[in-house]
Amino acid sequence: MTTIARGFRGDGSPREQGVPGDRSPGPAQVAALIAEAPTPRPTLARTFGAMMAREFRVLRRNAVATFTRAVMQPLLFVFVFAYVFPKIGGGFMLGGAAAAGSGAAAGGVNFATILVPGLMASMLLMQGIMAVTFPLVMEFSWQRTIEDRALAPVPIRVLAIQKITAGAVQSFLGALIVFPIVLLVHAPGQAPQVDVTNWALFAFILVFASLLTASLGLLLGTVMDPRKMQMLFAVILLPATMLGCVYYPWAALSHIRWLQIAVLINPMVYMSEGLRAVLTPSLPHMAMWAVLLALVGGTVVFGYLGARTFTKRVLN
Repeated sequence: MTTIARGFRGDGSPREQGVPGDRSPGPAQVAALIAEAPTPRPTLARTFGAMMAREFRVLRRNAVATFTRAVMQPLLFVFVFAYVFPKIGGGFMLGGAAAAGSGAAAGGVNFATILVPGLMASMLLMQGIMAVTFPLVMEFSWQRTIEDRALAPVPIRVLAIQKITAGAVQSFLGALIVFPIVLLVHAPGQAPQVDVTNWALFAFILVFASLLTASLGLLLGTVMDPRKMQMLFAVILLPATMLGCVYYPWAALSHIRWLQIAVLINPMVYMSEGLRAVLTPSLPHMAMWAVLLALVGGTVVFGYLGARTFTKRVLN
């Protein structure tokens, strides 16, 4: 705009004139620049990336608490079962053979070897659900902070997918933390016998197990009453862990046939057995086609149901 210098005429009325040499655009030029300016067109990819960047920023700010939460459970389990038990002469039964005082089972397989895939599956479930469910409870509380996300220029289902993706990343990282813990914390001579037979299959199982648990977390976070979230541990997480083939292979339940069939509704069974097949092939494990079908199918089913209930909660 042209800079205006104000003065007064001889009769006392105000006088305006442009300052010589001023190169500011005039009103017509400003209008032309506005008309020619590019219109912002936020894409799904850019908006999705911005929401993921926000999630990682929050995760980085709470890195200490998140890391402590992810480490404590596997560290305590490994310390007790892979270090304390062998030291005090504890044993276990596998396939009808009693373990010796050193903790070795039939075929020389120690309990730490059995524990590796089971603990990874347990971390996948715990981290995936907690990373999605508990933030949703806060966002759907009376403050309704979820409305800030719902204003993003994308469909609400994209926001649900972003929630699943962010939870799956945390679940994936939590499962990887188990490796150094199990390899470092064990009694002398009781190192786990881990051999990755297929890295591509191992990565595939980890990715879909992470997505499945995050999708389940989205579904639980949108259907459960926030006032009864303590029931999540008693009714879902604890039974899923104890009956999820974490401490024993699924084939070992053949002596309790009804229980072996009943636990097939537990998603953790397929995570444990799939990881057991690629990490500890010396142990009996479930058929890989059943594992992959359950992981992929469960991800699709829980993801669809979670996105649907999430959309309803946001709109209501």
